[in-house]
Amino acid sequence: MLLIVTSACTVGPDYVKPKVDAPASYKEIEGWKKAEPRDHVPRGTWWIVYNDTQLNGLEEQVNISNQNVKTAEAQFREALALVQAARAAYFPTVTAGPTVSRTRQSARSPGAVGSSISSTSPGSVSASLVNSDYSFDGAVTWQLDLWGKVRRQVESSKASAQASAADLEGVRLSAQALLAQNYFQLRTLDSQTKVLSDTVAAYRKFLELTKNRYATGVAAQSDVQTAVTQLETTEAQLIALGVQRAQMEHAIAILMGKAPSELTIPPSPLDGPPPEVPAGVPSELLERRPDIAAAERQAAAANAQIGVAIAAYYPTLTLSATGGFQAATAAQWFTWPARFWTLGPGVLQQTLFDGGLRGAQTEEARAAYDASAATYRQTVLAGFQQVEDNLAALRILEQQAQAQDAAVNSSIRNLDITINHYKAGTASALDVITTQTILLSNQLTAVGILGGRMNASVLLVDALGGGWCTTDLPSDCYVGQRHYKGCFDLLDPR
Repeated sequence: MLLIVTSACTVGPDYVKPKVDAPASYKEIEGWKKAEPRDHVPRGTWWIVYNDTQLNGLEEQVNISNQNVKTAEAQFREALALVQAARAAYFPTVTAGPTVSRTRQSARSPGAVGSSISSTSPGSVSASLVNSDYSFDGAVTWQLDLWGKVRRQVESSKASAQASAADLEGVRLSAQALLAQNYFQLRTLDSQTKVLSDTVAAYRKFLELTKNRYATGVAAQSDVQTAVTQLETTEAQLIALGVQRAQMEHAIAILMGKAPSELTIPPSPLDGPPPEVPAGVPSELLERRPDIAAAERQAAAANAQIGVAIAAYYPTLTLSATGGFQAATAAQWFTWPARFWTLGPGVLQQTLFDGGLRGAQTEEARAAYDASAATYRQTVLAGFQQVEDNLAALRILEQQAQAQDAAVNSSIRNLDITINHYKAGTASALDVITTQTILLSNQLTAVGILGGRMNASVLLVDALGGGWCTTDLPSDCYVGQRHYKGCFDLLDPR
C-alpha cells in the first residue's frame, strides 16, 4: 500500500546526462608510445607503476592519516545522512506520550459547583472545584507524496551523496598526486646533490693540480685563487639544496598526516625515466575522473530539485489520527471505557496565491540546473586540457632530455680534452674552469628535465583519474570494502 500511494505521480523533468562532445583522440597523442603490456593504470594504487618501494609506503599513509581525506570522508557520511533524512518523509510521523494535569476551578465562576455555598471556610478548597486528568495518547500525521516531491528530494540527495563520494576520491587522488610530486622533487634534489658532490670532488682535484703547477712555477697564483673561488661557490650551492630538501620532506610528512619531526626520508637520486602511462581515448575521461563524476552528479541533483519546486504547484493531502486513554484518576487510566480516538482531519490544501513565490523558486531551480550542467561541461573541458598539457610535456621533455644528454656527453669529452691541454701547457686554467662550469650547468639541467618528466608523469596520471572509475560510485551502503550506515536502496519506489 505504501509503495502504491507514494508512487502515484512524479512531476518535474527526468534527468538526462548533459551532452558533451568528446574528440575522437587527443591532439598530443600523436607519436605517443603505447604502454605494453601495461594496458591500464592500476586501480587505486596507481603509484606502483613507478616501482619505488619508498614511494609505495608513503602513499599508503595518505589513505590512513591525511586530514583533508578525513574531512572529505566525514562530508560524505554527512551526505549519506541527508539521504536518510530525505527518505524519512516517505513515512508518517507518529508521536505518543502521557499527559497529567490538575486544575482548580474558580468558585465564583458561573455554574461552578458549590459557588453558592457560603460556609466554606477561608483557606479550604472544595474537592468539586479541583479536577485531575490523566491521559496517554498518540497521534499519526502523514503527508502523502502524491506528486513526487519527496521522491525528487530523495533523488537529489542520492545524487548529492554520490557527488560527495566522488569529491572524496578527488581529494584522495589530489593528495596522492601531490605527495608523488613532492617525492620526485625531493629525489630530483638528491640527484642534484649527487651531481654537485661529484663536482666538488672534481674541483678539489683540479685545485690540487693547479697548486702543484703553481709550486713548480708553471701556473700563476691567480689560477689557484680562481680554482678556490669556483670550489667554494659550488660547495655553497650544495649546502643550499638542503633547505629545499628539508621543505619537501616536511610537505610529504604533512600529506601523510604526520608532524615533520616524525619523518626522515633517506637520500636517493632518480634512477631512470618515468614509466609509460596509457592515455586511452578522451571519452574514457568522463568515466575516469572523480571531479567530472562529481560535477555530473551535482547536475543530476539540481535537476531533481526542479521537480521539488514544481510539486509546490499541486495540492497537499495530509492524513491524521489520534487515540489513547483518558481518565480522572491514574487507576482508571488504561481501562477500556477510558479509551478515545479521532480520525482526521484529512486536509487537502492548495495554495491559491503566493505572490509568484513558486514561479520564482521553479525558475531558480532551472537556473541552478543550467549552471550545474555548464560547470560539468567546463570540468570536462578542463580535464581534456590537463591531459593534453601533460601529454605534450612528456613528449617534449623526452626530446629535450635526449638533446640535453647529448650536451652533457659533449661537455664531458670537452672537459677531458681541455684538462689534458692544461696539463700539457697549451690551455689556461680559465679554459678548464669555463669548461667545468658548462658541464655542471648541463648536468644540473639534465637532472631538472628528468625531474620535470617525473612530475609531468604524475600529473598525467592525476589528469586521467588515477585508475578510478564511475563504477566505484556508491549505489548502496558500500563504497569499496567499507560499509556506511544508510543504504541508497532502502526504499526507492521508482
